[in-house]
Amino acid sequence: MSYKQTKIWSVDNSFESEENLRLLREAALWIKKGEVIAFPTETVYGLGANALEEEAVKKIFEAKGRPSDNPLIVHIAETHQLKELVADIPTVAEQLMKHFWPGALTLIFKKKQVVAPSVTAGLETVAVRMPDHDVARALLKEAGVPVAAPSANLSGKPSPTTAQHVYHDLVGRIRGIVDGGKTGVGLESTVLDCSKPVPVLYRPGGVTKEEIEAVIGPIEVDPALLAADQTPASPGMKYKHYSPVGTVYLVQDTAKIPDLVSRAKKDGKRVGVLTTVENEGKYEADVVVACGSRMKLATVASELYQSLRRFDDDEVEVIFAEMFPYEGLGIAIMNRLEKAAAGEIR
Repeated sequence: MSYKQTKIWSVDNSFESEENLRLLREAALWIKKGEVIAFPTETVYGLGANALEEEAVKKIFEAKGRPSDNPLIVHIAETHQLKELVADIPTVAEQLMKHFWPGALTLIFKKKQVVAPSVTAGLETVAVRMPDHDVARALLKEAGVPVAAPSANLSGKPSPTTAQHVYHDLVGRIRGIVDGGKTGVGLESTVLDCSKPVPVLYRPGGVTKEEIEAVIGPIEVDPALLAADQTPASPGMKYKHYSPVGTVYLVQDTAKIPDLVSRAKKDGKRVGVLTTVENEGKYEADVVVACGSRMKLATVASELYQSLRRFDDDEVEVIFAEMFPYEGLGIAIMNRLEKAAAGEIR
C-alpha cells in the first residue's frame, strides 16, 4: 500500500492546547478508520494500528516489511483496557504494573480471542504495555482502542527516535506521523512473560532485570538472550535488527580499533567507529560517532539508534563499535548492538 502524502502532525510540549488536541484527534481518527499512524513514546517511535482489527494490523507488517511470524506489542492508555485483552492478570503482573506502569515495561499475558490474530503471530499470549509519554497516551485515549505498535522503521533498520527517522523510512508507506519530538529512553521496552509460573525475561530494555527482581523476586531469562543458536520468543528479537547499511563489528578490546580501522581503509572502505565521549579523540576513522558517556549508560541508550543512523547518512561501509558491560542498562545496549552486528565480534 502506498500514499501520495504522509501527513505530519507536529505536537509541542503544551499538547493539551486546543490546537494540539485537534491534531491528535485527527491522527486518532485515522486509527479508528483502520489506518496506520506513527507516534512517539518514551522508548522509540511506534507504528500503530487498531489491535482488534486484523486488516488494520496487517498494514503494519506491510509498511515495515516485517515478517508475519514476529508478534507485536499492544499499547493501552489506561489499566482498565487490559481486561479487554487478557484472560488473566497474575499477582506478579499487578505488582509490576503498580511499580512500572506507565513505563518501559511490556508484560505478556494469556490472551483473549478479541485480539487480532496477526498481533500475536498465532501465539496464545499477548504483549501489552502502557507508555510513559503524554502525547502517546493522549493519542491512545482519543483513538479509544488498544493499539498494536512495533517500532516505526523499516524492518531490520535502527529504530526511530525522531519523527524525521520515521519519515525517512516510511514516507509514502503510512498515513501519517505524530511528531512529538525526540524520545527519551531510546531503546525499546523490556519484555517480561508473566504467563509462566516464574516470569521470563525475553527482551532487556529501559527497566532492568535488577529493578524487576527488586519488586517480585528472582525471574528467569530466555535462553536466546544467552545463546546465539536459540530462537527468541519476544517481539522484535527474532531477526537481525537495528542495523545500519554498513557492516557492524563489535570490538571488545578498544586498543585494537585503530589497527582495524587502518586495515579497512587500506581495503578501500569508508570506515566508522561507534564510541563514547570518553574515547572519541582516539580514532582516525572517516566518521567517529560519540554515543553518550560510559559514565552514564542512559545517555548511550538514548543516542544509540540515532548514532547508528548517522553512519548511513555518511555512507559508511564498515563500523567498529565499542562494547559495554553486561550489567544493568548495559545488557539492553549490548543486546541491540549484538543484533546490529549479527554476533560479529573482533
